[in-house]
Amino acid sequence: MINFREVLQGIVERTDGCLGSLIMGTDGIAVEKVWKNPSTQANMDVAVAEYTSLLRNAKRTNREIRFGKLREFVLSGENGIFLLRFLGEYYFIALILLPEGNFGRGRYELRRAELLLEKEFAI
Repeated sequence: MINFREVLQGIVERTDGCLGSLIMGTDGIAVEKVWKNPSTQANMDVAVAEYTSLLRNAKRTNREIRFGKLREFVLSGENGIFLLRFLGEYYFIALILLPEGNFGRGRYELRRAELLLEKEFAI
């Protein structure tokens, strides 16, 4: 069995500018999370949970317009970037970056995590 915390810790350590990473259900409940600085945890947990409604709407829209399964969702603001990648039907992995963080490496790490976790989430 894969240790979710170890997977997330690896992502945080290998991605420059990463504030944290977490696995969350589309219901907004976190399964596991790792933060570089625990003081940012409360605000980021709430932000990612709030974004789940956007994610569900985007997923539904993709189905309705026959664009296929939604795999990745990116929210970029002036103070940070949220990368969200689906793990199966009801879970996703999120990566929160500083604006100057390594976006390409973050995407790579999320895809890598998806492959590591596919059996756990029946992808």
